[in-house]
Parts: sequence; structure tokens; C-alpha cells
Amino acid sequence: MPSNAQVRIARVPDGPLTVEHFELVEVPLPVPADGEALCRTLALTIGAGQRAGLQGSASYAGAPRAGIVMGGTGVAVVEVSKSAELAPGDLVVGPTGWQTHSVHAAAALRKVPTGADPAMHLGVLGTNGLTAYFGLFDLGRPRSGDTVVVSAAAGSVGHLVGQMAKRAGCRVVGVAGSASKCALLVDELGFDAAVNYKDPDFRGAFKAATPDRIDVYFDNTGGDILGAALFRMNTHGRIVCCGAVSQYDTTSPSGSPRGIPGLLVNNRIRMEGFLVFDYADRYDAARAEITGWIERGELVPRVSEYQGLASAPRAFVELLHGDTIGTTIVRT
Repeated sequence: MPSNAQVRIARVPDGPLTVEHFELVEVPLPVPADGEALCRTLALTIGAGQRAGLQGSASYAGAPRAGIVMGGTGVAVVEVSKSAELAPGDLVVGPTGWQTHSVHAAAALRKVPTGADPAMHLGVLGTNGLTAYFGLFDLGRPRSGDTVVVSAAAGSVGHLVGQMAKRAGCRVVGVAGSASKCALLVDELGFDAAVNYKDPDFRGAFKAATPDRIDVYFDNTGGDILGAALFRMNTHGRIVCCGAVSQYDTTSPSGSPRGIPGLLVNNRIRMEGFLVFDYADRYDAARAEITGWIERGELVPRVSEYQGLASAPRAFVELLHGDTIGTTIVRT
């Protein structure tokens, strides 16, 4: 009899995440009720924000607990439908979690074109691309000639933010965790400069890379990199607070960087956080614009792929270690 493979949270981490925090189990296939569909997962995406959920610092994710399927978004194919809105063979995006099969009401799913590459709808046309788009343009409000700095710039959101800012006529500086990532940002993705935060002279290199200081800082990391950016902001600069990956994989996150609120007040800096879910009524328009950029070669999405559901815990750990580039995808 067919079964459902699931990756469950074996125990909530009390320190850095390891693969031992998860377990792979086999359970019977779920059965759809009226108005629901049984979906088979083709691919799922893993993001750093999921570590915040396990830490309990992401209020929208609920309290972390052991013994449940690890949450997440996936692209799936409908196998059995008891909904008039879905048919077997439909390709959908939804909250599949880390499992091979799941049941959903039609309202929880978004149809995508049959034959579409799941990586596109989990990355650049999914939460990552939308986060980059709305965070940069609605909060960052870049103007041609601005200096835009992006942290975790080779990550799922950051590598898209930088390319979008270049389209807007900005000078773009990326901050990443290795020389190879910095080279990729400049040589392949069109960033004007990139700085390795592990460089012993990071602050000197960061200052040299931002001679006109910073107009927009898109923060994916928090911590010391945010602190360095605060001291380089121009008057009336904008800081977009998207994430704080440097503080997720620990039980003792550090406090706010030095200079808050003093630097914000003195330089009239606007520092604002956001959740992409607030822009749901504009998703379709954003996806249409992003699709046009991709088709014209103006935006190049990058993906790190893993094969098999059992590889999901390793993919998560390696993402947090900084070993991946772009959107992290697990094809099941």
C-alpha cells in the first residue's frame, strides 16, 4: 500500500541546528474529504526564516514543538480531487510541509501552469522573489544613483534584491560570507562590489566599497553587519528589515546594534520591518513584472538543489552554514 514519507521535528533545537533534530517516518496516505485534494509533493523550498520558527522568534509561525511535520511550502501535483476547483494533474503551490503527500482545501492552494519548473514558483516567483520585490520597492524606495547594500546577498532573497536594485539604476554592494560568493555576485549577477564579512578587515573593506555611504540597506542578517551599515547610512537613508539570519541558529540572540536610536534620530533614518504576506493583493502584478524581467534576461534567479525528501534536514543545516546560493530546493 502506498505510504506518505514525512520529515518530523524530533526535538526542538536548543543550540545550533543539526540533522539529528529531525526524523524520517512513514505513515499511511491521508484521505481527502469533500472540497479537498490529495497532493503529491514534487519539490519544497527551505529558507532561513524557518529556523526563526524553530527558535520561536517568528510569531507568524506559532510555537515550535516536536513530533509534528516540519512546515514549508512546496509545489505538488493533484492526485485525487474532491473539489470542483481542482482536477487530477493540476500543479499547485501550497503549505505541503516536508512530506511526500498532503491534503488541502482548494483555497489553500495556488494553481501554476502544468509543466512549470517548481524551482521558479518556490523561488523567484514565490515568497523569495515577492519578498525582494516589495521590501526593496515599497520600503527601500530606491532612486537612480542611490547606493544599495544587501546583506546575505547570495541568499534566496538577497541575490534577487541586488539585481532588482541594479535595474533601478542603483550602485549595488553585496555582503556575503566567502570570496567565491562575492565573486559570483560581481561577475555573474552584476553587483558593483561585494564584501566578505569574514574578512579580518571587513569594516575597512565595507567602508571602501561604500565611498558615498549608503542610501538603502536591505538587511537579511541583523547583528554586526547591521551595526556596520548603521554607521554608513546617509541622511534620510532607508533600512529594510527583512530577516536576522545571524541570530536564528542560537539560543542567545544578541541585542540591538550600537547606535539605535541615536543614529536613526540624528540622520533621520527610516528603519522598517515587514512581512510579505501583507502584500497578497498585489502578488499577481508583481509576478507578472518579475516574469518579464526574467524573460528579458534582466533577472537571473539562482537555485541550490537537493534530491530526495531525506536530504531536507541536511539542506537546512547547510543553508544555515552558508553553503548554499540562491533559493534552496529539495526535489522529492
